[in-house]
Amino acid sequence: MVHVIDRDNKHLYGDELEQHYRLRHRIYVDERRWEQLRRPDGREVDQFDTEEAVYLLDLDHGRVIGGTRLVPTLKPHLMADVFPFLANVEGIQRGADIVEWTRIFVVPDRRGPGSKTLHTVLAAMLEYCLRQDYRAITVVMETWWLPRFLELGWEVRPLGLPADIDGMNCVGTMISVTEEAWRRTLAFKGIQSPVIEVPKAPIVPTRRRLYA
Repeated sequence: MVHVIDRDNKHLYGDELEQHYRLRHRIYVDERRWEQLRRPDGREVDQFDTEEAVYLLDLDHGRVIGGTRLVPTLKPHLMADVFPFLANVEGIQRGADIVEWTRIFVVPDRRGPGSKTLHTVLAAMLEYCLRQDYRAITVVMETWWLPRFLELGWEVRPLGLPADIDGMNCVGTMISVTEEAWRRTLAFKGIQSPVIEVPKAPIVPTRRRLYA
């Protein structure tokens, strides 16, 4: 199950958050060679890991096997503060109902066609956003993600032209948060809903209702 970790319950997840910072370093620095993120303590933490950040961590008996991060677009965030040129057509999208998505990862032994971990994290992100009444997600991503998201039936809109960033072809996009996208993401790997662990990480209900 995926746990939602925010400023209100992070004191319950000290070990899991530490695992997640170290996994980010292993995956983004050691594996992907994003050397500008290397730190001597082996923890990948940046300026957007603030009290406003929400972490969605997939836990298997206390072991972090996947996760991602959401940041309010009304606060400093990656696209607005580091890569604004990736929104050079539509402009930076901000709003109380828009959240930025960054730092998705899956541990190596939970990858591959037979694994459900990636899609569980993706479904959890949409589930959380639906419950919070977010209408859209913005994300800086490599362009090879686009066909994968379109395959899931997601509505993805580029905010600007692709650009090379340290040898990666990247694009700024906005993704619509819809119940249809959530359902299709679940169905793609036959995942049962809900995927968010509610008891330890309560979510404030909104007017939306999700039906399993």
